[in-house]
Amino acid sequence: MLAQRTLQSIVKTVGIGLHSGKRVNLTLRPAPPNTGIIFTRVDLVPAVEIKAMPKSVGETVLSTTLIKDGVKVSTIEHLMSALAGLGIDNIYVDLNAAEIPIMDGSAAPFIFLIQSAGIETQASAKKLVRIKSPIRFENQAGWAELTPYEGFKVSFEIDFNHPAVNDTKQVLEHDLSIESYNSEISRARTFGFMTDVEKLRSMNLGLGGNFGNAVVLDEYKVLNKDGLRYDDEFVKHKMLDAIGDLYVLGYGIIGAYHGHKSGHAINNLLLLELLKNENSWEVVTLTSDEKAPQLYVGNHAQLA
Repeated sequence: MLAQRTLQSIVKTVGIGLHSGKRVNLTLRPAPPNTGIIFTRVDLVPAVEIKAMPKSVGETVLSTTLIKDGVKVSTIEHLMSALAGLGIDNIYVDLNAAEIPIMDGSAAPFIFLIQSAGIETQASAKKLVRIKSPIRFENQAGWAELTPYEGFKVSFEIDFNHPAVNDTKQVLEHDLSIESYNSEISRARTFGFMTDVEKLRSMNLGLGGNFGNAVVLDEYKVLNKDGLRYDDEFVKHKMLDAIGDLYVLGYGIIGAYHGHKSGHAINNLLLLELLKNENSWEVVTLTSDEKAPQLYVGNHAQLA
């Protein structure tokens, strides 16, 4: 049986919000089987819990934000990507502010936190969503689709007319395993352009951004002294975001995702379109690890 996963112990960290610029205390806690991913605003009285699911996504401007009765938890995509990459089904995420800390702008610090806590296999079968027929969402900004595939394959295409981005690969495809996610995707950082800074800050966005948590570009080049972590870091970060956005579904996916200039809004609208078309998918459990996509099997010995 392919089993559900949670943490072995509690782990904590402190950081700042990318958009709010505010200090955030974050705690990750084990959760029982079939709990899902629960975000809790512990700074409120009473505390407010918001479960990660597509209908809870209320804002998608430069991040994915969950909203319940006016209470927000924003910039969840990098943590969600790490949870997807390590196959964590059940977890409590406690925070004392409205935004998940940005850390270094990638999913790697969250991978480290989860591995530090240890991963526990639970006595319940993992539930996965198998894509049975293609689902697509498209608007003038871009498009994204899910198609049948015996694995979890992600492909992404970006199209930025910028010298530094043009020098890198802008199309990428990965058939994901835990090992390939960790080594090839998880360290890709969010990126932004100096020309957008004033506009973002006038909207109270990007207030916590700096060279330590983002790749920053002027009109011609990358400004970070250490350059890029990957030769194709830009498209890899968009892939990282998409993996996190898809995991808001609450299940891992058996299928292929392809995004063309897709972002948080299109990814969420794709999930909502999927849920509306009930004949296009099914929830499955797998009796044998041999039949499971490699991302959901992984090497438990290395993760614990």
